[in-house]
Order: sequence, then C-alpha cells, then structure tokens
Amino acid sequence: MSPQAFEYTPGIGDRDDPIHGELMRLNMGPQHPATHGVLRLLIDLDGESMRKVDPDVGYLHRGKEKSCESLGWAKFFPHTDRLDYVQPLTNNVAYALALEKLAQLEVPERGQTIRVLLMEVSRIAAHLIYLGTLGIDLGAVSMFFNTFKEREKIYSILDAYTGHRMNNTYVRIGGVFADVDEGVETMLRDFLVEFAGEIDRFEEVLTGNRIWYDRNRDVGIITREEALAWSLTGPILRASGVEYDLRKNEPYSGYENYDFDIPVGTIGDCYDRYLVRVEEMRQSARIALQALDRLKETRGGEILSEDRRYVLPPKEKVMTSMEELIFQFKIVTDLRLPRGSAYSCVESSKGELGFFVASDGSSTPLRCHIRAPGLMNVQAIPLVAEGRLFSDMVAIIGSLDFVMGEVDR
Repeated sequence: MSPQAFEYTPGIGDRDDPIHGELMRLNMGPQHPATHGVLRLLIDLDGESMRKVDPDVGYLHRGKEKSCESLGWAKFFPHTDRLDYVQPLTNNVAYALALEKLAQLEVPERGQTIRVLLMEVSRIAAHLIYLGTLGIDLGAVSMFFNTFKEREKIYSILDAYTGHRMNNTYVRIGGVFADVDEGVETMLRDFLVEFAGEIDRFEEVLTGNRIWYDRNRDVGIITREEALAWSLTGPILRASGVEYDLRKNEPYSGYENYDFDIPVGTIGDCYDRYLVRVEEMRQSARIALQALDRLKETRGGEILSEDRRYVLPPKEKVMTSMEELIFQFKIVTDLRLPRGSAYSCVESSKGELGFFVASDGSSTPLRCHIRAPGLMNVQAIPLVAEGRLFSDMVAIIGSLDFVMGEVDR
C-alpha cells in the first residue's frame, strides 16, 4: 500500500490490537529546525505513517493587531516589519494601502514605482529563504549557501537604500520615505541582470536531481478544489493549477502597467510548488527591471503625496520651515483618519496579505485585523500530511512556506 493510500481503519492501534499495537504520539517542535519557527505538531504515528496531525500554534503570539489599536496609525508601521520578517517592505506596503484607501489618498507615480521595485526584490529574497531552508532540510546543503549568498546581496542593496539590512520601515502613508538614488539603481540593475544566471544554476542543482525529485514529487498534493476550499492563495494556489495573482486580477500600485507571466502547476504537489516559486523569482526580476526603467522616466518626480493631513513632510523641509515642523508633530502625535473601514491586500510571497482597518475618526484604529497567508498555509498541514510517511513531513512543511511571526501575529 502506498503512503498516500493509507486510510484509517477502526480498531487499528487499539491497546488490545495484537498486530499494530498502540499508536505513538510524537511532538515535532515547537523548537525544531524543520518546523521553520515555533510551530508544534502533534503527530499520531502508526508505524511510519501519520494517522493524525494537529498543528499547535500560539507560541510566538505577540498581539500585533491589538498593538495597532493602541499605538495609532503611523506608529504601527515598524510592527508590520515583524510579521513576515523575511519581506518587511511588502508588509509595509500592504498596511499603507489600507490606510490610503481609508483616507482616499493618491500615491504619486514615482512613489508607486519604488514600492513595486521594493516588493519584487522582497519577493525574490523571501523565495530564496524558502529554497535555501528547504534545501538544507532535505539534504541539499550547498543550496543553502548559494541562496543566502544572493540574499546577502539584496541585504547590501537595501542597506544602501534604507540604512537597514532588515526591518527597514521605509514605506510611509502616501508613498516612501526617500527616493532611490542612481547608485542604488546601478546596484539593483547589476544584481537583477546577474540573478537570471543564478536561478539557472539553482535549477541545475535541484530540478533534475533524483533525490530532490523523489522527496517532492507526488508528496503533499493539494488539488485545485482543496486549495480553493481551504482559502489557500499565492504560489500554493497557483501550483494547484489556479491562475490567480492579485497583481493581475486586482492590480495595485500600478501593476497593470507591467509585463509579466503567472506560473501555474498541474498536480499541486511539493515539486510543483518548487517550480512555481523558481519561475516567480524570474518574473520578479523581470518586473523589477521594468520598474528601474520607469524610474528613469520619472526622475525628479514626487515620491510622497502632498496632503499634509496624513503625510509626513520631507525631512529637509522640517529643518527649515516652522509650518512643516508643526505638520510633522501633528501627524506623529495625533494622526486621525476619516470614519469608516477599508480592506486592502497585496500578493506577498506566501499569498494574499491583507489589512482590514476600521476608524471612528480618532488617532487610534477602532479595529485592525491582518489576513495572514501563513496561517492559511499552516491549516493545510493535516490535509496533505495525514496518510503520508513521517519522512515526508519535512518536505511538506517547507513547501507550504510560512513564517510564524505572521501566523502568531
């Protein structure tokens, strides 16, 4: 009987069953390198087969949504960095879009272009984490060093632009904090042009590798119907054959003006999810290069909205103008958004990342709720793990690609 065909049989595993004996309850995590964070899995084993899997989350719970409701609109931005901490700038943009929708605030074209550039570079960085950590989980140790070498280049570029390697907090309501200078543009272009060759080398090591193929192919299958029923989005949904991407289906930040393809899978197994993410890195590099070209066309344009009710004034103006200093003080200490509610979402590397905010007109949100794609991905673990061999669990966890900071927000 194949591992996928394993079915529960009443009576098997009972204490008086002379053939199977008792089931073994195994705790995997919460401190386990292959759970990719503080995730605890309670697994009932019948020999090597997993009869029941129960994900136990909450070990990292930090109350981010309640923090937003107490800190206020602007001061919550640094906390969004700590959600999916491998792509903090994407989290920044998702939160900013919700606030801008509530305030009916337009972001200048150059500001939108910079956001697209930062989000696509962040997507590449996040997929490099997926590829490197899953590689080391399954024994391809060299992949870990190869992917982190490329991620280190991204850190250097972000450090040159934002002054921080991670947790950058460089997105603001109405745009971004600072413009991209020509030196950073050159660094980005050089990286993106060379990165295409690096992706080819990743595939030379993994795509045709017999061990990698056998550990991922036909493992953790999620059908099209199951993916839709379980609210799975992003690469997992696309790997199951659903061509849905928020950047195409519900464009934001000017994505409708970019030319790129949406990779989709056929089976929906761990191997399809790998292939989809590899191709997504190619497409992200393609989008980022287009964004760099657009920056040339809009050089000298505005990166922040001029609406001083909600937008911090440029720092150089604060240093020379009393009016701008007053505006900054007012926004930092007592920013108020109009009454109402808004939901906005972006296509993060894990799926649909959304922020719902409600305002009563005061300086603190009435309600903030985060639609974290990582939580949806974790809930799919029993769906794809039960009936499989225990040795498949590591590949399944890695292929679902969640970050517990986002799950236990």
